[in-house]
Amino acid sequence: MDYFHGDHDAAALDAILHDDVVFQSPIVHTPQRGKPITMMYLGAAGETLGNDSFRYVRIFDCGDKAVLEFETEMDGVQVNGIDMIEWDEAGLITDFKVMVRPLKAIETVHASMKAMLESMKAKRA
Repeated sequence: MDYFHGDHDAAALDAILHDDVVFQSPIVHTPQRGKPITMMYLGAAGETLGNDSFRYVRIFDCGDKAVLEFETEMDGVQVNGIDMIEWDEAGLITDFKVMVRPLKAIETVHASMKAMLESMKAKRA
């Protein structure tokens, strides 16, 4: 879980994600499957949510599962959320779910993530 205590480095994230990881986002209805799409969503989250005010406030470590509660501020809106993470016996993340509250925060995160993902897709094209 060192990735979650320091800089959100893409190479470090790539090293801890299982190839078949399932990512569940508060802004996308269906689960996203696979390392490339998970890397894209988590990269966009790092760019939007991971500002100077981002911090993990509580961590519940349950062996092969963990819940990390975070807080940040985006455009004057207080965002509170959790990362629910599960990994396999090799230590690779197999399931990653993000939940955000309150509603105003979800709307702010959605708008920021949508813009960031569109920007990322445009750079790849």
